[in-house]
Amino acid sequence: MSKTAIVLFNLGGPDSQAAVRPFLFNLFNDPAIIRLPGLLRYVLARLISSRRAPKAKDIYALMGGRSPILPETQAQAAALKRSLGSDDYKVLISMRYWHPFSTEAARAAKDWGADRVLLLPLYPQFSTTTTASSLRDWRRAASKVGLNVPTAAIGCYPDEPGFIAAQAALLREALEKIETDPEATKQVRILFSAHGLPRSVVRDGDPYQMQVERSVSAVLRQLNRPDLETQICYQSRVGPLEWIGPSTESEVERGAREGRILVVVPIAFVSEHSETLVELDIEYAELAKQHGAKDYIRVPTVGTQPEFIAGLARMIRHTESYEGQAICGSGARPCGNAWRRCTCQS
Repeated sequence: MSKTAIVLFNLGGPDSQAAVRPFLFNLFNDPAIIRLPGLLRYVLARLISSRRAPKAKDIYALMGGRSPILPETQAQAAALKRSLGSDDYKVLISMRYWHPFSTEAARAAKDWGADRVLLLPLYPQFSTTTTASSLRDWRRAASKVGLNVPTAAIGCYPDEPGFIAAQAALLREALEKIETDPEATKQVRILFSAHGLPRSVVRDGDPYQMQVERSVSAVLRQLNRPDLETQICYQSRVGPLEWIGPSTESEVERGAREGRILVVVPIAFVSEHSETLVELDIEYAELAKQHGAKDYIRVPTVGTQPEFIAGLARMIRHTESYEGQAICGSGARPCGNAWRRCTCQS
């Protein structure tokens, strides 16, 4: 039996207060994030990271001084290894903007003697700013360490059954706690919140927004509750560019002013980090309270939910016959040239 290294991609986060500024620099120096020539991007990334670092440190201080995303991802990796149940698999972690970087994961795969690599982004919906950036960085890292083995990638899985079942179950659990009062259903509004993107990125063909909508549609079909009012919205806007909308902030305020029970589902995040634990749980919860929301409930990310982990394992097993391709995890089929830009539309 061949040895397969499974590499989980995630964004990463600072592991100390001292790491906040270099983490931000790495983020804004990524050409997928700031689309400027190298020298201009470098100078701008230095400026932005310097200015944002003090506020970012305050945010991470609310989480104990560091991001929880690495331990969260480590827990997912351990759960996935148990689900795969074979020593022929080794699950590694590759973070885009802080340790462990792609080079560290590629070297670990080589040292283990991997015969094959399968890249598995922990981004269910494909974007050029996340999945494509991580894939491009992996190719650089693999080349640097001399890891030359057959490699495939799961490019997207916006409606993979395990992911959808896990998210629907968590949402159903939140609703069951509310609906002990029959009148409460009429007051509930579900906000499916995803990370935002500049509108120009979507106009250039990025499928992220379309795939977020696919994820939400799949969750609602699984939930089978046509009586519920729902809204897709986008959080974490930065800079002067026009972003896709509506914004989560504006939808929280609108629903609160209407006296709604707001149930917020982080549909594009599979692990807890600053955008869920601080932005959603603290900042938007306070906004809801200020403007009169009857209640504000945040549904957890899928994390290590058994259905989600089983779905990841299922995708891995279904893609073992593919080499050098990017696969649509929702249907275990090639999804176009997702090494650069996903073209899976169905």
